[in-house]
Amino acid sequence: MFGINGPEFILLLIIGVLVIGPSRLPEYTQKLANLVKEVRRMASGAREQIKEEVGIDIDEVDWKKYDPRQYDPRRIIKDALLDDDTKPVSAGAPAVAATAAAAASVETKPKAPARVIERLAEGEAAPFDTEAT
Repeated sequence: MFGINGPEFILLLIIGVLVIGPSRLPEYTQKLANLVKEVRRMASGAREQIKEEVGIDIDEVDWKKYDPRQYDPRRIIKDALLDDDTKPVSAGAPAVAATAAAAASVETKPKAPARVIERLAEGEAAPFDTEAT
């Protein structure tokens, strides 16, 4: 809490008791207790108001589903690329479905046309577009 560990907190309490003094300590302790009760009441009221307006209980929400860290674009792309699109065919499937599934699993890549590189003639100036610069 606020980067304060146990011994530091006890030291702050002792300094607070010395600064406030024993005569006003019960009054401030009561004020602190009332403040804690009020904050708890407000939190409870906010929880009930959300439940009434939204219609769901906050404790029942799966917060992991809304964690933005799960939407890492690199992971999503990797999962999509490694995802196997072919589904296994059950043993009781007709032979036609099994051969269709086997044919679908064999990927045939269409060959791309050979890239044609045009070379300039010896001493010919490269084209220059004045509007592009």
